[in-house]
Amino acid sequence: MAFGESEVDAQLQSAWQQFCRQLEAAGERVFKDNNPATEIHRADAFRFLTQNLGQAFDLALETRDSRYPMIHPFCTPTRKLGGDAADFTYHQAWIDGQSCYRVSGERGSARFINFTVQGERPDKQPGTDIPSLHDPFGDIPEANLFGHQMQIDDDGRFELYIGGPERDGNWLPTTAKTRKLFIRQGFDDWSESPALLTIERLDMTEPRPVMTADSLTDAMAWAGIFVEAVMTDWPDHPYQYSPFVDPVGVNRFPPDPAAAAGQDDQKRGRAVANLCWQLAEDEALIIEFAPPDSFWMVSAMGVFFNSLDYLYRPVSYTPARTALDDDGKVRIVVCQHDPGFHNWLDTQGFERGNICYRNLLSTATAEFATQVVSLADLSEVLPLSQRVSAEERQQQMQQRFDSIRRRYRI
Repeated sequence: MAFGESEVDAQLQSAWQQFCRQLEAAGERVFKDNNPATEIHRADAFRFLTQNLGQAFDLALETRDSRYPMIHPFCTPTRKLGGDAADFTYHQAWIDGQSCYRVSGERGSARFINFTVQGERPDKQPGTDIPSLHDPFGDIPEANLFGHQMQIDDDGRFELYIGGPERDGNWLPTTAKTRKLFIRQGFDDWSESPALLTIERLDMTEPRPVMTADSLTDAMAWAGIFVEAVMTDWPDHPYQYSPFVDPVGVNRFPPDPAAAAGQDDQKRGRAVANLCWQLAEDEALIIEFAPPDSFWMVSAMGVFFNSLDYLYRPVSYTPARTALDDDGKVRIVVCQHDPGFHNWLDTQGFERGNICYRNLLSTATAEFATQVVSLADLSEVLPLSQRVSAEERQQQMQQRFDSIRRRYRI
């Protein structure tokens, strides 16, 4: 058997060659101006591309059929995308508005859990001239269910129905434009465990159809657009369009994150702010704020809005894991080398990146003060801040390592 002996050979070869051209073009975007010309920045950008190449066909082909849904782990310790927070897990399932689905499993103990039915993905965000982020982002939330709204058995088990006639209990409606279920879990204390979830279509009676040349061709086209757009939109899209991001005003948060969020984000019950940091090896950024009485998190990311190495390094903080100073304020030290203070965000040797503050199930925000100081002057600037010994830091890191592995079952 040889090329040309099947009537679909030319179709498949052409689709694959086009995908490879798009993958090559995606690689060229590693060298964009927004990505510093250092060894680790360039390497991290290619890693960002290969991580998402690894999930391109999961999204485009393996989980794509909404009549045979699968819950896909969208971000993991080895796959970062979309400003993923180190203390969130993200899953998605392609669904449609004609079918009825059941999600079942164990709730777990994550402090935050949210199921969102997503609708259409317009070319531009409603009421604006802002182009939507690349697929699978940019779709419009249609319905939400939060953990505190769920009915859960005494043993922690639950069932959630999606679509079909309205039901008592856990149910989310769909529309003709429904296309995706998005699941987020937010973790605070290291002891919290993840939910165990499965999804099925209720009237499924036949096996999933065998893949065809047309379905694979369509998947190659989707995957090619995806890998190229991943490298195009990050960080350019948030730098240009996001009200939460100021790439010019480095080392500071926007002055009023709640105002920047606008009405749509306030309706979601959250406040978000992003800081673009730029630091030399001998510098440290101090972030100071009075924490709101709610579930908040601070998470460090790279240039491409990819979370830093949260399995092995201290790159995120939440209320349960943050030390407060005697005046009730949080002071976080952002730098490359361990400064000996409890609340250290490790930049991993990168010279630029992003830090995202999230406040969940609340529109309360915080007022941030930031300053850049020499590492040598930290003890004078923060004389009363909480410190840790080398042994205590090792214990912190072991707790992080054990907890992250439990979240992802790795």
